[in-house]
Amino acid sequence: MIVQELLRLEGIEKRFGEVEVLRGLDLFVNAGEFITLLGSSGCGKTTTLRIIAGLEQADRGRVFLAGSEVTNLEPNKRDVNMVFQNYALFPHMSVEMNISYSLRLKRRSRGEIKKAVGDALELVQLSGYERRMPQELSGGQRQRVAVARAVVNRPKVLLLDEPLGALDLQLRRQMQVELKGLQKQLGITFIYITHDQEEALNMSDRIAVMRNGRFEQIGSATEVYDYPKTSFVARFVGNANILPGTVIARKPAATGKEILTFEHPAGRGGVEVPSAGPPDGQGIAVAVRSEYIELRPTEGPPAGSEGLAAAITGKSFAGGQLRITAALRGGGEVTASRHGIDSLLEIGQEVWVSWPPERAVPVDMETPHG
Repeated sequence: MIVQELLRLEGIEKRFGEVEVLRGLDLFVNAGEFITLLGSSGCGKTTTLRIIAGLEQADRGRVFLAGSEVTNLEPNKRDVNMVFQNYALFPHMSVEMNISYSLRLKRRSRGEIKKAVGDALELVQLSGYERRMPQELSGGQRQRVAVARAVVNRPKVLLLDEPLGALDLQLRRQMQVELKGLQKQLGITFIYITHDQEEALNMSDRIAVMRNGRFEQIGSATEVYDYPKTSFVARFVGNANILPGTVIARKPAATGKEILTFEHPAGRGGVEVPSAGPPDGQGIAVAVRSEYIELRPTEGPPAGSEGLAAAITGKSFAGGQLRITAALRGGGEVTASRHGIDSLLEIGQEVWVSWPPERAVPVDMETPHG
């Protein structure tokens, strides 16, 4: 399959007064791709989207669409539409008038407009709602109308700024499935922004994790979740445990890599790394997802074994999983997750914390961005 680049950002920088909002962003997006910009509030997601749309001008850098530079083009000269979190529907216009607004500005024929509106409503499963007013619709229906209005003239790129943020959890999950299905049906490139990691993991072909105006990591959901490149990504996407230590030994692994043993104040742990891992005596930080953490009741580790000494401090149940926290000897904490609602482990009980070395990932030592 031939992959065609549709959108490219080169060295995008943006300041608002003394605040540096975007710090040299580079990004390419392929035709037909669903890519999500994931990050907390204030990281630069919306500003990036507005620069792509032409609603903001970058201080430096260039924007390319379908091979042509559009950096200085007005929004209406770009083949890009945007869906906002508050939907931005005209309250005095019917559903039909809202959806057909851009087509009427382009002076399309009445028959062409009617067919296009009907097709758009069918896509979002709202056929027959032409005469309704926005205030007569539910939140989910207004969101569908906003999407129909954005796709009615088939833009090359659809930008979605947290469009599900105002919906309740059950409806939001339903709309995630519907939006992803709609994107595949239309073949339009979607650039979606959210602060919800579950939403990003469920919907995206690729995820660009943002922090302080930069991309920390860009990759598939599997790459970002299973192979985080930084401590921030490991914590933000899936809430991994970050364990610092010092490399003290190494041995070959069956995969052709090597397993390093690192020393932590609470004991020793293993991590599988490429053969060019850090040398003995060097500091290392390791990310381990909570679902890979093993907790064994013990009075102390068997001689020569790997694992960290800890004591259970809490248990909570959410999202179908039991989360167990344990305080590490010498400082720090780990979280383990299990399916089900109960565990034989009790608060205060001493445990031995371990994990399969191949499920641990070396990450940076959490040096913050300036």
